Amino acid sequence: MRITHLGHAAVLVETPGMRVLVDPGNLSDDWHGLTDLDAILITHLHPDHVDPAQAPALVAANPQARVLVEPGVLDAVDLGRGEAITADTRVELGGLSVAAVGGLHAVIHRDIPRIGNVGLVFSAEGEPTFFHPGDALAAVPSGVDVLAVPAYGPWAAMKETVDFAREVGASQGFLIHDGLLNERGLSLVFNRVRDMTPCALTDLRGKGAWTPA
Repeated sequence: MRITHLGHAAVLVETPGMRVLVDPGNLSDDWHGLTDLDAILITHLHPDHVDPAQAPALVAANPQARVLVEPGVLDAVDLGRGEAITADTRVELGGLSVAAVGGLHAVIHRDIPRIGNVGLVFSAEGEPTFFHPGDALAAVPSGVDVLAVPAYGPWAAMKETVDFAREVGASQGFLIHDGLLNERGLSLVFNRVRDMTPCALTDLRGKGAWTPA
């Protein structure tokens, strides 16, 4: 498995014969122009996870790709095509299995209605299991080897992030959802998660594809 962090929540997952992009949002543009994708997956409808201006062109440029999205995305963004993926379901993409977990976005404020969110667990024979939670820390799937740790959002606090990484118990990981942090803030979160959890973090910014050990 090769993992490339393409900014904020966007992550490219590659296994032999399969190339999958998660959360092409509007706080990054490194995913613009990607082709040869086998699937495009979207955890929820917020624009930092699915860019309503640019994601339709991505879908059009990858006519062979399955487009699997949290159900609320279908009504919110005109992607041209899409299939709903709901919590507690599994999709097979060649030899790559994707399980959807959770179901609700984390609480931003009690006065803001909650929307749907599906965390995505990727697994394949002979490969590490990778978990991208989207915008929620409630679902804690078992057997995760590599965790995408949300660094910051208006719905999270440091104590929750640390506890989430501890509960998942992945041995390796990297930060996502970092588009609202400056360098000092990112370093603070990186160091706290690294020092207070079993998750050995790798800084993937500008590093290209990473192969977890």
